[in-house]
Amino acid sequence: MEPAHGTADPFERAPCGYVVTDGEGVIVRANAEFLRMVEVTAAEIVSVRTLASFVSVAGRILLETHLFPMLEHSRVIREIDLDLVTAGGRRVPVLFNAGLASPGGDRSVLAVFVEARDRHRYEEDLRHAKRTADHAREEAAALAETLQQTLIPPAPPHIPGLDIAAAYRPAGAGREVGGDFYDVFQVSASAWIVALGDVSGKGVSAATVTSLVRYTVRSFAIDHPDPADLLGRVDAVLSANDTRHYCTLVVARLERHGDGWELALSLAGQPAALLRSSGGEVSELGVFGTPVGLVEHPRFTTVRHRLRAGSSVTLFTDGVTEGRGADGMYGDERLHDLVRDLPADVQAVTDGIARAVLEFQNGDASDDIAIVTFAPQP
Repeated sequence: MEPAHGTADPFERAPCGYVVTDGEGVIVRANAEFLRMVEVTAAEIVSVRTLASFVSVAGRILLETHLFPMLEHSRVIREIDLDLVTAGGRRVPVLFNAGLASPGGDRSVLAVFVEARDRHRYEEDLRHAKRTADHAREEAAALAETLQQTLIPPAPPHIPGLDIAAAYRPAGAGREVGGDFYDVFQVSASAWIVALGDVSGKGVSAATVTSLVRYTVRSFAIDHPDPADLLGRVDAVLSANDTRHYCTLVVARLERHGDGWELALSLAGQPAALLRSSGGEVSELGVFGTPVGLVEHPRFTTVRHRLRAGSSVTLFTDGVTEGRGADGMYGDERLHDLVRDLPADVQAVTDGIARAVLEFQNGDASDDIAIVTFAPQP
């Protein structure tokens, strides 16, 4: 039974926006503060609109691709920066907290929104002061571009017994620096690390965090052979730094054994890797994990697989599947079909994906794209 909607109802009197959704994300109840925030009446939204429809486009993608799946695993998320969008199109910066309404599995969600105008204004004043004291806009852009070039190797190193190819394409015209990167390096006589990640945001600050993540992975990789453990170390470092950026990341450790390679792989918010068998079948590899630097208690899982000649693995950032064209997003199904039909050569797979996603978007990528494919040599 729902509580009465009178003035004594704590739900209605809460000094923050309070929303209850059903298992499909449709709003079934919203308090007066939330209605004030988004400038609507209860009749306009209850049982009519989804919670995601009140969030900015970028926030909606974050909700649907990371936060809602994360909620299924951790049951609660806290202090996520989002922008609500009012009926008049105005943005309202908020801190978003949510939890599953009950342990019974009906997937209904309790969501709380706290306005963060003063906090954001203060942070913006600090950023403005820093920009004023720093270089001019053109110098900052040049610095960012230089930083990005140091994070994307021109080509993967030669690995005896393993073919590997990589591709990187910045968003738009390729001039704005994003947070996508990949790295390939050796950790022992027979073992290598392949890391691929995507730091939230753009510009100098994102490039700086990208550098921090990349070199933290390198620093801990030798002493922490389990990729899930390694991701935990990266999360601790990123969380300890004063940054609003988080990072989705995948770490793969490859070790040569006899006629094949032992693969250990862990995901932190990145899409599952694509495993193509010697027979051409394509399947997903990896267990969903939380992005590093985003939540207080992250969860990472290592999966293991033996790679033999004829099989390959492709890692990619969400700029591939979330690339937007006339038909919506590029999507997982289209990517799976493409990888299945491409030639088995790792360079052909990598270049084929990059080319297809760019063509789907008429050559203007909506997000950075990073791809790495590797396969045991015959």
